[in-house]
Amino acid sequence: MRTTAALASLCLLVLVVPARGQALDWHLTAMVAESCSCAIACRCNFGGEPDGGKCEGNRIISIEQGHYNGVDLAGVQILVTFHMRTWSKIYISDTVSDAQMKAVDALMPLAFAGFQKGMLSFTRAPITMEVSDTRVRFSGPESTVDMEVMNGFNGQAVKILNLPAAVFQDYTQFRSVSHTHTSATHRWTHSGTNGFTSKWDVGSRR
Repeated sequence: MRTTAALASLCLLVLVVPARGQALDWHLTAMVAESCSCAIACRCNFGGEPDGGKCEGNRIISIEQGHYNGVDLAGVQILVTFHMRTWSKIYISDTVSDAQMKAVDALMPLAFAGFQKGMLSFTRAPITMEVSDTRVRFSGPESTVDMEVMNGFNGQAVKILNLPAAVFQDYTQFRSVSHTHTSATHRWTHSGTNGFTSKWDVGSRR
């Protein structure tokens, strides 16, 4: 059994690791939307610690433009359900090709390392998303998020610029209407907690 597992791991490495001397070429431009259990605004996104020592969340990454070593990733959606620093489940839209699935898998240690640690599963699944200026809804097999924009001075959306992480640029503050997860091993329901949308532009050096 161990020999079989070792051979399977070796085959996976052959698929996703470039040959010696081959430079990685990847880039992602994506919309990110997330709701979590932390109060507004989530301290995790500002380099702090989660409220009450835990952050339960759902994040959707909708790739607008992107590629990995020649594989086009435009239109790929990734839903991450997580308990921060403990476990995660990663779903990729069930419309992706095998090549796109392998490309996202290869990008895990490069672009999604925080979620790769403790990853319980990485599977295809149906994902839905609805976005407007004031409301964001998205869902996967075990999770749903409905959140509304938080208005500030003069009724304008609250925006935060130049946060430390690339994934949190053009950060717009939202408040959860409903944020749920139900599975055989984990369950939560939150309302009135943190939510946000942001832009993400990251890739390999040229």
